[in-house]
Amino acid sequence: MTISQLPLINALLNSLSAIFIFAGWCFIKSRHPRAHACCMITAFITSCFFLSCYLIYHFNIPGHHVAFTATGWPRLIYFFILFTHLPLALAVVPLVIMTFIPALQKRFDRHKKIARWTLPIWLYVSVTGVLVYLMLYVLFPQA
Repeated sequence: MTISQLPLINALLNSLSAIFIFAGWCFIKSRHPRAHACCMITAFITSCFFLSCYLIYHFNIPGHHVAFTATGWPRLIYFFILFTHLPLALAVVPLVIMTFIPALQKRFDRHKKIARWTLPIWLYVSVTGVLVYLMLYVLFPQA
């Protein structure tokens, strides 16, 4: 594996995170707390791997920046996704931790209150991370 493969790996890890987040949400809605916990822990681990790979990539290629060169609607959509993704990606890290701690302490009333905010943000960040990758590297790659 090379550093240049990390964006694809990051997209795959984000995809897995999104799948596990969504499955965990479905399980808790259908009153399967054990399956919910397994999915959410797996999503957390997958997200930690993503964050590690993301940081490795950006620390090893300092100043590297892939320009989005498409024009028109694709450019507007890309930057809308990117500019909503970035602040939420920063916010989701402490939110996930603040959601996991009460769950681990079995304080499910507090966990549920925070999770109502955390889950949709975490899911949005995971999905939009994949969309950013697809738009940059697959749908509108640099010439």
